[in-house]
Amino acid sequence: MLFSRKYTFKSILIFLTAGFIFSFAKKENESEWIRINQLGYTPQGIKVAVWCSKDDAPIQNFELIDSATGKKAFSNKAGKSFGAYGPFTNTYRLNFSSYKKPGVYYLKAGKAVSPAFKINDDVYKGTADFCLFYMRQQRSGFNPFLKDSCHTHDGYTMYGPMPDSTYINVVGGWHDASDYLQYSTTSANATYHLLAAYRDFPKVFTDEKQSNGLDGKNGIADVLDEAKWGLDWLLKMHPKPDWMFNQLGDDRDHRGMRIPKEDDFYGKDFERPVYFINGLPQQRGKFMNHTTGSSSTAAKFASAFSLGAVLFDKTNPDYAKKLVNHAYTAIDYALIKPGVTQTVSVVSPYIYAEDNWTDDMELGFASLAKLQNYFPEKTMNHLLDSSFKYSQVEKVTPWFYRDTANHYQYYPFINLGHYELAKQLKGSKKDSIISYYKQGIEDVWKRAEENAFYRGVPFIWCSNNLTTSFAIQCLWYAQLSGDHTFDELAQANVDWLFGCNPWGTSMVYGLPSWGDTPTDPHSAFTHIGHYPIYGGLVDGPVYTAIYKNLIGISLHEPDEYAAFQSDLVVYHDDYGDYSSNEPTMDGTASLIYLLAAKESEFKKKR
Repeated sequence: MLFSRKYTFKSILIFLTAGFIFSFAKKENESEWIRINQLGYTPQGIKVAVWCSKDDAPIQNFELIDSATGKKAFSNKAGKSFGAYGPFTNTYRLNFSSYKKPGVYYLKAGKAVSPAFKINDDVYKGTADFCLFYMRQQRSGFNPFLKDSCHTHDGYTMYGPMPDSTYINVVGGWHDASDYLQYSTTSANATYHLLAAYRDFPKVFTDEKQSNGLDGKNGIADVLDEAKWGLDWLLKMHPKPDWMFNQLGDDRDHRGMRIPKEDDFYGKDFERPVYFINGLPQQRGKFMNHTTGSSSTAAKFASAFSLGAVLFDKTNPDYAKKLVNHAYTAIDYALIKPGVTQTVSVVSPYIYAEDNWTDDMELGFASLAKLQNYFPEKTMNHLLDSSFKYSQVEKVTPWFYRDTANHYQYYPFINLGHYELAKQLKGSKKDSIISYYKQGIEDVWKRAEENAFYRGVPFIWCSNNLTTSFAIQCLWYAQLSGDHTFDELAQANVDWLFGCNPWGTSMVYGLPSWGDTPTDPHSAFTHIGHYPIYGGLVDGPVYTAIYKNLIGISLHEPDEYAAFQSDLVVYHDDYGDYSSNEPTMDGTASLIYLLAAKESEFKKKR
């Protein structure tokens, strides 16, 4: 059940879940708050909340109160003040990691009292599966949420070796966000994350849906069904060895919000344009984009096909062989013209301005090297050598040491190839790859250690996607190195997503069901259809300077978070703010991996 968090003054929402009472209140004239991870905390894990105030007065101590008895369960010194951050004058990190007894608690410090929260091993249980709801809802072709079909006439070709407007069947895949464009880059990355989540944490996922997304078991984990939906569309977008397409639809889609249907405004009945990858600049509004080659998209295809082949090898060998063949033709396509492929726009300047590609090549070759059932070891070594060569070009993803970047300029938001390559290497080469992850984390830590939220991720568009990816890199670094120096930083980024942030809200629709979560996202499903978009990760906070300079943004309702906006950063749970409150398919797929990792931590302890 989803509970609204649209408060009125002096209102109190009280609700029952898992046998415990949780309450959230918004009081007049508040000046102090305690921000928590609303999902809760694990007994053996890192447990930190953030006290924040608009007054200068310091605090010395804090208390953890058992909500069932009202008695103090734990107390500790508040530690050092981190000073001002965003809208706050003073902030502290309240660390209660040493307290491990399961139960339901709340924190008290100064004049502030936190919402109640659980300490329990199961706080992440089912969360990854929960977010698959949003992925299914994003399906194009047959949409299981609507129990109806859309975009069944896709599409007509552009920029290809065939005559423009040639029909090609590319029906399927996922809508990218709240619009209905479809991108090979984000779809391949999302598919890879779903496949990797199942590969790394298979016990986390359940089987409640059929392959078409409707209710009913089919003997396959739902996350694999969803990943295969992505793979099937990618196969259509790479139908021949010398054919590959980058994008379906364009920003003419943005003429108005609507529930997905057949679109008749692209000039060719209900068909939408599908853009061929020719390695050359293509349209970007009144100008041209900065495409330089074919590698960035094609290598993402290769990695998704390779991992899919590994996972379907035993259960669907014919399909696996097809994926292997396409993985190799995809990497060949990536080598046609080394460089990056950017997306196309027709009426506006906004595109996915990806500017890096060697990380994709590194992942592509490292993923191909896993196909040991199909190729001899000599080939494997050659592929690993190629992967390592590309790993030396971009050792640290550039946004890690920068405060800003263009939209999707460095995509994916972490170097996935480093992880896949390091697992297959030994000795000094492996150590080198691990050190690149450490350097990137240290770059973020230099910014994060200065504020109580441990926030070092820049507030660029889709900052929640960066936050999710950064937390994953921290987890991978700890796994590869055995070094847990950055565990608290990693957990701070997870906590941020679920309410330990200046606004005190989760960034995932409906998760947790009892918490403060988005209710008015930039989504036609919620705004027009009044449908929930459970599990959708919204874009996240943006620098105030970015917000003020974007086109077509206006708030439709009074800002319930007005007290927590600042000259630094804003977040609005308002349909009118597409910059901070629009859910994205690829960000949600990355979150599914992260939540599966967090749930798996509990399962390993059992």
